[in-house]
Amino acid sequence: MKNKYKILISSVMAISLILGGCSLNKDEALEPTEYLSDKQDTETVEQATNDAAATDQSIVVVENLFEPILEALDEENLPDKSTEEISESSENTEAVNEEDVVRMVFFGDSQIANGRNDGSDIPTIMTTRIPNSVSYNLAIGGTTATVEASTTNIAPESLNSTCFLGMTYCLSGKSDRNQVLSEQQNVLNIMNTIDPKTVDYYFIEYGANDFFVNAPLDASIYASNGEKAHAIYNAMCMGIEELKSISPQAAIYIITPSYGIYVSDDGTYIGDSYIVSNGVGTLADYARKVMNVAEDTQTTYIDTMFMEHTDLYLDTASEYLMDNLHLTLKGRQIFSRIFAHYINFAEHNEPYAYLETDFIKIAEYDTEEYYRYDEGQMKEYFPESWEKYIRGEFPLAQPSQEALDAYNAEQQQNENQDQNGG
Repeated sequence: MKNKYKILISSVMAISLILGGCSLNKDEALEPTEYLSDKQDTETVEQATNDAAATDQSIVVVENLFEPILEALDEENLPDKSTEEISESSENTEAVNEEDVVRMVFFGDSQIANGRNDGSDIPTIMTTRIPNSVSYNLAIGGTTATVEASTTNIAPESLNSTCFLGMTYCLSGKSDRNQVLSEQQNVLNIMNTIDPKTVDYYFIEYGANDFFVNAPLDASIYASNGEKAHAIYNAMCMGIEELKSISPQAAIYIITPSYGIYVSDDGTYIGDSYIVSNGVGTLADYARKVMNVAEDTQTTYIDTMFMEHTDLYLDTASEYLMDNLHLTLKGRQIFSRIFAHYINFAEHNEPYAYLETDFIKIAEYDTEEYYRYDEGQMKEYFPESWEKYIRGEFPLAQPSQEALDAYNAEQQQNENQDQNGG
């Protein structure tokens, strides 16, 4: 892959030691090939990083962290697709009753925005996996959950920000969306087609840019609302409260920031999301805070940091990430499959077992394959779903003929025993 992107600008990078003064020294830094190449001993590096991540003594503080700027996605060789075409196609549900359309609205940064113009973004890919679904992608690259530190007045009529809170105010009509989104015409057009009363699901994905701008994790309980809006926990809670007020019927899913790695300008490995701190915390700390938001707002979090659903880590990062941070096309396809399970379970298209057990290894991933859980294990470990499954009640999870034959034979045997009195 062409290395056109940079995560750190070495001329402004300073590495200092915190939490007991222990850290990786420059001499101890690992070359990227030691963990990104299949020819190297990846297990040794992974174990070392796991051990390091488990102790405070491993933290490395890096000043002036920068988000890598994507120059293009052209290496994925996908056809161009205009925003108008995407908007029109998202409204077509092919003879489906209006009441049956599944409407999903996405807020986030470039991780969700990437691919929108050619239809390879996560929301659009998800619609291919969720029957009768429509996605509205309101993500904007470079944005944060938190209000900019320079902004003190967060009154909706005054807030001119594309941060998460600002976007929720735009959707609710409290802020002037035409002004706030004056430089994001495609996003404005999409927002104008959304009726909050008909939204079924919201997806919220932030944290990486909050990390890059050193946003606080929490605000003091004594802080004003304006001060709280600068901390990721509080800003997300405030935005979620706004969404609940305009869409009380909608379910809300919060996606953690994704795992990433950090290298210096000369390619020297510095650390990963568990190790590199901005002085406030690591990106993993921001992910944990996002999980706290979900718990406290009674919403659902979806992990993309801690390997709950995929094998995104040091040895697979080059396949998942195009610049050590942003997902490749295959990465977006993989996480789209995971995210879709949540909606397909909620819509009764799949049993819970599919959501609970699908773990994707990128080396084995097949874009044409649909996940199926072992029927014997489902019967044993998910009995609450088995009867519905074997009766064919899940449109996207139909039983095999072998399972049906065995089930029918068992039912017949039970009937014969009943008739024979025993």
